Amino acid sequence: MCLRSRQRPLCGRLSYPGSKLWRVRVEVSRGVWLNVLTADGAGQAFVLVHGLSSNARLWGEVAAALSRAGHPSYSIDLRSHGESSTVDTGHDTVTAAADVATVIRELLLDRPVVAGQSWGGNVVVRLAAKQPELVGAIGLVDGGWIDLREAFDGWESCERILRPANMDSVTETTLRQWMGRSHPDWSPAAVEAAVANFRVRADGTLERRLSIDNHMRILRSMWDDPPSPDLPLVTVPALLMPAQAAGSERGRRIETAARQMPSATIVWYEGGDHDLHAQQPERVAADLLKLARAS
Repeated sequence: MCLRSRQRPLCGRLSYPGSKLWRVRVEVSRGVWLNVLTADGAGQAFVLVHGLSSNARLWGEVAAALSRAGHPSYSIDLRSHGESSTVDTGHDTVTAAADVATVIRELLLDRPVVAGQSWGGNVVVRLAAKQPELVGAIGLVDGGWIDLREAFDGWESCERILRPANMDSVTETTLRQWMGRSHPDWSPAAVEAAVANFRVRADGTLERRLSIDNHMRILRSMWDDPPSPDLPLVTVPALLMPAQAAGSERGRRIETAARQMPSATIVWYEGGDHDLHAQQPERVAADLLKLARAS
């Protein structure tokens, strides 16, 4: 398979358990190429957007389930993530949303369902608010309503607590062991996808694909640019999928966010993992398919 698009993309099959994924590269600005993993299907298309310091492969099992149901999907590595170009600029929600819009246009997708996890949900909200003509519906997987100002009393506190740890002395073996203990309900494929957030050096130690500096630039963008002004502008059907119980303090904030969107519903994943797409891919895919049928 090779997608026919104006990009003349580089094509090649990527092995992934339970699915047939292909790699396409799309140039979103001069010299900036995004890696896109595509899965076959003839129905309505899905575009899948990962969260901060994650990668497209975390969507792999969701993509496989969508493909089995007859739907193509396009899982994007955002800039400086996964196999996409590592660059010095554009690490913010505005640019990420513009990059997703470019992928939709360049791959000639017709109003796909666009789903985003965590920060990716915020990116998808911005896309739907500013370029609604590109989007058929949006799925928000434990994100899209994230406002860091609600959780921290100032940027300095947020910066200190959320700054990622230096992983330079951690080995691939140690990371796999930690993933097995902390996420015992993840499949081996999901664990491998999480390991792909890092490059492995010759000595077996790890290097973050997204540097800490660029991670913090995105985090600062989330602080400066929360999604609340965009929510009332999202006119397409929206499905909120929080890893949270209804009725809690956080749950009430999510309900408030949903009420701001003209056509939004909530499906609660009580006690779920923040990475619901890795922990419960079949359920996430089923809910996204319901969204597609309703839109």
